[in-house]
Amino acid sequence: MRTLVFDGRTGAAGDMVCAALIAAGADPDVLSPVTDRLPVRYDVGETAKNGIRATTVDVRLTESTSDEQGDDGRPTESGHDREHGHDHDHEHGHDHDAHHAEGAGVHRSYPEVVALVESMDLPGAVESVALGAFERLGRAEASVHGADLDETHFHEVGADDAIADVVGAALLIHDLAPDRVVTTPVALGGGEVEMSHGVYPVPAPATTEIAADADFSTVGGPLDRELLTPTGAAILAAVAEGADRLPTLDIDASGYGAGAATFPNHPNVLRVLVGDGGDEAVDDARTDPVDGGLVRDDIAVLETSLDDAPPEVLGGLQETLSRVGARDVSVVPTTMKKSRPGHLVRVICKPADAEAVAERLARETGTLGVRQSGATHRWIAERAFETATLSVDGDTHEVSVKVASTADGDVYDVSAEYDEAAAVAEAAGLPVRDVLRRAETRVREERGE
Repeated sequence: MRTLVFDGRTGAAGDMVCAALIAAGADPDVLSPVTDRLPVRYDVGETAKNGIRATTVDVRLTESTSDEQGDDGRPTESGHDREHGHDHDHEHGHDHDAHHAEGAGVHRSYPEVVALVESMDLPGAVESVALGAFERLGRAEASVHGADLDETHFHEVGADDAIADVVGAALLIHDLAPDRVVTTPVALGGGEVEMSHGVYPVPAPATTEIAADADFSTVGGPLDRELLTPTGAAILAAVAEGADRLPTLDIDASGYGAGAATFPNHPNVLRVLVGDGGDEAVDDARTDPVDGGLVRDDIAVLETSLDDAPPEVLGGLQETLSRVGARDVSVVPTTMKKSRPGHLVRVICKPADAEAVAERLARETGTLGVRQSGATHRWIAERAFETATLSVDGDTHEVSVKVASTADGDVYDVSAEYDEAAAVAEAAGLPVRDVLRRAETRVREERGE
């Protein structure tokens, strides 16, 4: 299993996440959907923090900002490169005003940010991560200010450069193509942070809200500075599972993303590790198997019955609910009162995500109630991906194959990824089921079965 690990011991911010991913091998050219859609550019450079060479990413405006905007949300006046002005809601402990001047450009409402991201023509997985991060940010702001999500107006995180951080991070992770993303406990920092509403203790209120719903753990310190920003927290919450410690990896790439500030004895860098392994890096809710069997995974099961939901809404639930934490969504035809045909929607999620998933399910379907059933856990297999290389008429094709096993390595299922097999089938002029069979057979043979 190819695993990407964030080492959160010095916190995280949006620009540091992007920089660390590039340092670990992600191609900056994949950021073009952002620069094609927004008047920004990514300046990638290098620096040294306490003797550690690290990558920097600075998002700069390529057009002057204006109160007048076009229909696409871009400024109508063009200009030349300039330094960002500092327009923080609060000062970040990573001193982004000195290096990555967040808050520059147009400020937007939550629906405007969603529309902008959806207009970028991103790969589905990238769009899902980006929108998931912004939904977490929006819900955090709405909770702090007592407002509705759709009425939330982003200041700092709705600006061009902050959007570039979030979408950029999603694109760079997609380019590295990990099977799994995890993060160790993330440092919050300490002390106080100055906001437009006054002085608050670290972590800032929005960061607190996001961390409360995230799968990862947080720790205070090690400095009296704000180390985890709302944007950094939202990106990690959208992509990463929590792990107690760095997993065992066969590391083939690593990178350091730098913040602007320099701290005595604490390099201000976010480290990323990429490699094969990491199967044991499970979160606290998963317990060790008994006698090498399946692994216990704590879950919540949510259900609602619908008799008037349009098929388009039902078909989109997998994507919309996954953005807020759903792990699996099932829609089952059923018969309701007065013999009316309807559907039972069943959702599996982590207990910490249950409230957010239930609310999103209600908003998407209009249901008046969501039940949480008595199930508290499930038994799951250890999963790994292997690549089957197929030769068809002299051409070579690759298909990912999922291998399911018990904790002691007893393989009981080998399944090729359908989408990849379908693409190979179309290119080679073969039936999809033939490609699926060939890929699975190849992996079984390589495993000596």
